Amino acid sequence: MTTTHTRIAGLLESGKFLTDGGLETDLIFNKGINLPHFASFDLLSTDWGQQALRDYYESYLDVAARHRAGFILESPTWRANRDWGQKIGYSAAELSAVNRQAIEFLEQLRAQHRASAGLPVLISGCIGPRGDGYVADRQMTTEQARTYHGQQMAVFADTAVDLVSAFTMNYVEEAQGIVHAAQDSDLPVVISFTVETDGLLPTGQSLGDAIAEVDDASDGYTLYYMINCAHPTHFEQRLAGDSAWRKRVRGVRGNASKCSHAELDAAEALDAGNPEEFASDYLRLQELLPDLRVFGGCCGTDLRHVERIAQACLA
Repeated sequence: MTTTHTRIAGLLESGKFLTDGGLETDLIFNKGINLPHFASFDLLSTDWGQQALRDYYESYLDVAARHRAGFILESPTWRANRDWGQKIGYSAAELSAVNRQAIEFLEQLRAQHRASAGLPVLISGCIGPRGDGYVADRQMTTEQARTYHGQQMAVFADTAVDLVSAFTMNYVEEAQGIVHAAQDSDLPVVISFTVETDGLLPTGQSLGDAIAEVDDASDGYTLYYMINCAHPTHFEQRLAGDSAWRKRVRGVRGNASKCSHAELDAAEALDAGNPEEFASDYLRLQELLPDLRVFGGCCGTDLRHVERIAQACLA
């Protein structure tokens, strides 16, 4: 393990961290910003887009400061890989440049927050799936995923990122490939799986089996695991018992809505759920996940949800 890996692990042992909510759904449905293919990284190409991102991140940093919590700044690069970039006209060189720009942008935000609040802020390079986050389509082998995501990983390795985080992973081979690519670039890595309403991955595999398979293939290199893009009630029933794998889950970024992925895909309006109830769901998750340290939101969540989570879980 790297020195950075050990340092971050130590920070997680000593305190809790907030992160943001559903960046893309917030910008699209609450702010009225058009994001083709959910590609929020494209906002970095204009001054007004950068200001929209700055306002978004600063509001969450303020919540963390009020609650005396650390914060994980997640880069707006969930769609900044080759296939999705091509859909909106980015070349390979332009994608490399915008991934680098995203981290530099977060560096500036971190510097301002450190000066005002003095709390730990980690910069995470965000990696998304090659295919649809809700459907395990276009599946790759582990080595194919290692090569594919290694392109974005290599760019992050040449920046000030503290770690990389792969979100909305829905099958094991892609997650394994990302972990191997992180090892190749000597970067700490977080893997975040998504699940269906039955608490299982879209492939039908259990969270525990998926985590064990990734860990076995990489000697436990993953810094920690997360669950994202599912409502807490979809997976809490899978967390009962004393299975050792639960201690590897240290972060949750849940959806505001209790709808299934298929229902969310078909929805024309945002379902923001109930922020107060959402925070109560996180309180229950704290009891089920003994090492939970990172709290944030995913689709449909915004500042209200994360504020309520902070009030409930960071006391």
